[in-house]
Amino acid sequence: MAAQTFDHERLDVDRLSIDYVSRSFETSQSLFGLHRHARDQWLRAAQSIPLNIAEGNGKRSSKDRARFLDIARGSALECAAIQDVLRRTNGIKVQDDQAMKAMLYRIVAILTRMAMKFDGVAESDAEYHADIDYEHRFAEHEHDDAEEPEQSDARERRSHVC
Repeated sequence: MAAQTFDHERLDVDRLSIDYVSRSFETSQSLFGLHRHARDQWLRAAQSIPLNIAEGNGKRSSKDRARFLDIARGSALECAAIQDVLRRTNGIKVQDDQAMKAMLYRIVAILTRMAMKFDGVAESDAEYHADIDYEHRFAEHEHDDAEEPEQSDARERRSHVC
């Protein structure tokens, strides 16, 4: 008789994320002292990946499913940032960091495609590239205080109407 499995257990990304959790637990065993807070946050974020994949996969609404996959993706990116901190502070070895970043890269790529599929967003053929510097140069919080003339004129008109 075959063992019963849940739908999320059939997903490659679920198995990969469980492997990542296992590897992060193994790697974090040597983290104490100053690294203990990063270790605790890392383990929570790592576990959040498969937990949100499973929860999202159980949602009947595509929009809900996409939201949980986005959360799992965010947790994977958080793990990458925590690894950056741990690597820079000599908490983890370069070899461990590189191998685990490769796992995260793959997890993020799969979750990105899945979330876009369930959210109804058209996807290009572009691959997720972790080695490219994605600065948010046009983010609202980074804009200069200088306004475009049209924005300034519109703001003045609104202030005179009130």
